[in-house]
Amino acid sequence: MTWPYPRIIAHRGGGALAPENTLAAMQRGVSLGFHGVEFDVKLARDAIPFLLHDDTLERTSNGSGAANALTAAELAGLDAGSWFSAEFSGEPIPRFDTVANYLVAHGIWANVEIKPSQGCDAATGTAVALAARELWGGATMQPVLSSFSRSALQAAQLAAPQLARGFLVDAIPDDWPIAAAELECVAVHCSWKQLTPELASAIKSAGYGLRTWTVNEPETARKLFSWGVDAIFTDRLDLIGPDFI
Repeated sequence: MTWPYPRIIAHRGGGALAPENTLAAMQRGVSLGFHGVEFDVKLARDAIPFLLHDDTLERTSNGSGAANALTAAELAGLDAGSWFSAEFSGEPIPRFDTVANYLVAHGIWANVEIKPSQGCDAATGTAVALAARELWGGATMQPVLSSFSRSALQAAQLAAPQLARGFLVDAIPDDWPIAAAELECVAVHCSWKQLTPELASAIKSAGYGLRTWTVNEPETARKLFSWGVDAIFTDRLDLIGPDFI
C-alpha cells in the first residue's frame, strides 16, 4: 500500500516531553511540528471515552484505584500533570472528544488505541469507534483505530467499518495474516524489538502498512525504515523529529 499517514508519530501525544495522554501532551507534540499522534482510550463508569493507558490511576494521576470506577467528570477533576512536573500541575485527564476536537481543528492525524479495562473489550471497542466516526466526521485525515484486544477491534469493525484499523501486537503471531484479514486491517503494528527483516518483507508483500513501537534511537529508526517500515511511534520527540525521514 502507498502510506497515506505521517511516518513519525508522537507516542501518547507528547512522548517524553509532557504527561502522557493529556491535552497538554497533544499540544506539545503539535508545537514541535508533529503531524501524527498516538494515544489510549478507555471507558469511564458512565461509558464516556477518556484518555488513559493503565487500568488504574496511581501511575499518572493523583487518583487511586480502578479508572473505570469513576465517571468522566470525576476523572476530569484529578491532576494528571503534577506527577510529570510542576509545569503541568492541574492538567486534567481528558475526555476523548476534547482531544479529538483539538486534533481535527489543527489537522493532526491520530492513531487511536482502544485500551479496554478488564472485561470491557467489546463495549469499549464499540463506543470508541462510534465516537471516532462522529468526531472526525468529514475530516480529510481520518484516524486509525488499533488495539491489543482482538475483541475490541472486532467490535470497532462492526460499529464503524469505514474507519481504518491496525492489527496491534507485541510479537507478531503466526496467525497474523488470518487475523489481520478477518479484522480488515490496513496495517500491522508491532514492537520493533520483535521485528525481523523477513517479517517486515512478508507484511509489506501482503499489502499491509507496517508501524513499530516504541522507537527512541535515531539509528534504530533508520534501520527500521531501511527494512520497509512505514512509520514509527517515538517518545524521543527531541531526537526523532517530525521530518526525520
